Amino acid sequence: MDEIKDTNILGIKKDGDVLIVSFKQASISGIGEMEQISKTLQDSIRNHHIRKMIIDFSNVCFFSSQMLGLLVNIWRKIKDMEGTLLISGINPQLTRVFRITHLDKLFDFYDDMEAAVSALRTS
Repeated sequence: MDEIKDTNILGIKKDGDVLIVSFKQASISGIGEMEQISKTLQDSIRNHHIRKMIIDFSNVCFFSSQMLGLLVNIWRKIKDMEGTLLISGINPQLTRVFRITHLDKLFDFYDDMEAAVSALRTS
């Protein structure tokens, strides 16, 4: 697994053709944080020609609504390239947010990153 980027907010690694994004903070809500996350993820997709991505929320207890918008934008970019975006490690409270906004129909969720990686490897 190759480390692509490591900041105080997130870590990005590449495992073969899969980009794995892990958040390091329990709360992601600041405008500056969201701008940094958005730029980092979009640059990573573009620079590494990513078609398979896992975003792991294992360490996250709260995120702002801007995160939902960012996830939809990232999903569209990857979908346009006929790729796959999976989400792992979502806690029950955050799962509820996806259900309320009906985004649970858009994304595939996995209990942990290992399960998501396994799902991508078998697809």
